Amino acid sequence: MRLKSYFAASVEAAINTARIELGPDAMLVHSRRCPEETRHLGEYEVVFASDTRTGAHVVEAPAAAPAKPAPVDKLSQEVSALKQEMEKLAAALARSSTGMTRIAANAELCEIFTRMIDAEVDADIAQAVVSRVAAQLEEGANASSAALAAAELLNAIRTDSRLAPEQCRAVALVGPPGAGKTSTLVKLAVHYGLRARKSCHILSADAHRVAATDQLRAYAAIAGIGFQVVETPSALLQALDEHRAKDIVFIDTPGLARDEFDDAGDLIRAIAKHPAIETHLVLNASVRAADMRRAVARYDGFSPAKLIFTHLDEASAFGALLSLPLKSGKPVSFLADGQEIPDDLRPAANAGILDLILPDASRDRRVIAATAA
Repeated sequence: MRLKSYFAASVEAAINTARIELGPDAMLVHSRRCPEETRHLGEYEVVFASDTRTGAHVVEAPAAAPAKPAPVDKLSQEVSALKQEMEKLAAALARSSTGMTRIAANAELCEIFTRMIDAEVDADIAQAVVSRVAAQLEEGANASSAALAAAELLNAIRTDSRLAPEQCRAVALVGPPGAGKTSTLVKLAVHYGLRARKSCHILSADAHRVAATDQLRAYAAIAGIGFQVVETPSALLQALDEHRAKDIVFIDTPGLARDEFDDAGDLIRAIAKHPAIETHLVLNASVRAADMRRAVARYDGFSPAKLIFTHLDEASAFGALLSLPLKSGKPVSFLADGQEIPDDLRPAANAGILDLILPDASRDRRVIAATAA
């Protein structure tokens, strides 16, 4: 198995070049717009995997200088991880041997694929979508490629804007520093507490950032919502018990740096294991998709049930709103697109996310709905 990058002015051009050089069975692994430093090579970088047993030509990497032998345990782990990765690539290659051919043979599918890549939808998800569309077209579907793709994406998007199901009476917001947890928490408290005529209370477990606590205290005072700082996990649990008569309790948590998770272990376990707490992971939609993926992995110890995306007004690509829920198994609950409290917050909806990822997709979706009718 070998990987090779192709740089071209369009995804379609890169696919055609790869088909000629690697053969029709090569698998598209990754595609993205080139950053400024490599833009001179082409507008897009498209990575393919090919099985060397087919005889396809690939450029071999230069031989590396001899390295010191790694410890046996570490070497064994690295070999095992490499083997698993190669097996995944081989399996994916076997499953999608015709996928690249289907994309390259249809100009409309190439355009749809490129639009999804521009929106930063993960390449494997984008390829799966256009492959399903291609299959429907081959079966004689009476709709355009764009309409079929819109329907596929609409079906793939995962949302769930129910707040605190019946078994839960507390909502905790967790996430990286600067994600917008505090303002989002106040918006939720106003929408689903005051406006819904429910009794609510705010607990702040972020005792280390005085400014954040003061800001939240001020918001709570303006809204007329009870507020309390809990400095330890045990104090948090005690406060939850004290306010068990409240309809809903909102819990603010500190944004943890990469090296702070071990010190926050007790808080993480207290929130993750409490049956009355529903946890939402708050992510800044304007940061890179790779950074959001790392945040999802890093905060997994909190056992978040859902995702909230903030700073949509500052984002330029929205593919993560599709890719992250699909890969993490956590639906999107709410979207925030500004600093106005409480107005710049809305429940997540499949159609709204579709229009963020592919503008004008609503029109395509209406086309296929009318066709089906």
